Amino acid sequence: MTKVLAIVGPTAVGKTDLSIKLAHRFNAEIISGDSMQVYRHLDIGTAKVTPTEMAGIKHHLIDIRNIDERFSVADFVHDASELIQSIHKAGKLPIIVGGTGFYLQALLSGMELGGDQYQNDDLRRQLLAEAQTNGDLALHQRLANIDPLAAKAIPVHNVRRIIRALEVYINTGHRFSDQHNAGSKYDVSVIGLNTERALLYQRINQRVDQMMTAGLLNEARWLFDHGGQQFQAGKGIGYRELFPYFQGQTALEEAVDLIKKDSRHYAKRQLTWFRNKTEPRPNWYNLVQQPNRLWEIESSVAKWLADNN
Repeated sequence: MTKVLAIVGPTAVGKTDLSIKLAHRFNAEIISGDSMQVYRHLDIGTAKVTPTEMAGIKHHLIDIRNIDERFSVADFVHDASELIQSIHKAGKLPIIVGGTGFYLQALLSGMELGGDQYQNDDLRRQLLAEAQTNGDLALHQRLANIDPLAAKAIPVHNVRRIIRALEVYINTGHRFSDQHNAGSKYDVSVIGLNTERALLYQRINQRVDQMMTAGLLNEARWLFDHGGQQFQAGKGIGYRELFPYFQGQTALEEAVDLIKKDSRHYAKRQLTWFRNKTEPRPNWYNLVQQPNRLWEIESSVAKWLADNN
């Protein structure tokens, strides 16, 4: 079986840094598992790896969509699967790095993507209109009444995934959370990164401040001026919170505080997902407070690569 290494964990725990180190150590290429880094021009708010940070390591699934284009989990699974095979054929190790748990689960566990299989354009337009009329929360509550497990895993403002989950139930009568996993076709090893919660939240707050200093406000304004509110790209944390500020509905300080709050909540959801949904279970490390454990990770990966079972 083709070996695939995955690095998961909440935002701001050092996934990018670790992936670069392991890529150099094990002759690897990196596939982004982040649903927002696919968009061109959205660099700061998505914490996109910079050319300098890449350090010569080839990265994939970054800057492959314009902001008005969709990128579904089915698109990710298709593209990532092809990349895994091409990287493997080139004699290199594919490393999946990202925080979008549903994307990684779908790829690594062989999930049947019912929402795309049973897509109905008329139904999708109807559900989208319902969200626009009644609000994201109302549509999320409708899902919670039908499929509480799916609702717990899907953020309130991720209308695209809420609609996909509702489509599955309406078209099949089966809950989205009951989807069958066909089983992985890869030999997967998963590294999980985390740190003490108070420190994690502190790092998230600091990262948001750094993003603002780096020009996040201008980046979000560009997205807003190009119709970002109506696109999937505009639903991302760091952008949607600033749109009311551009409309004169809130103060900048309040918007920035909301970015920090939403980022912390997202990190909590990420951890819940990776602990409960990721297969195989991650081996967890705290490199923020214990950077010397890098050698343990490298030893573990080397042993896994040497195992031909």
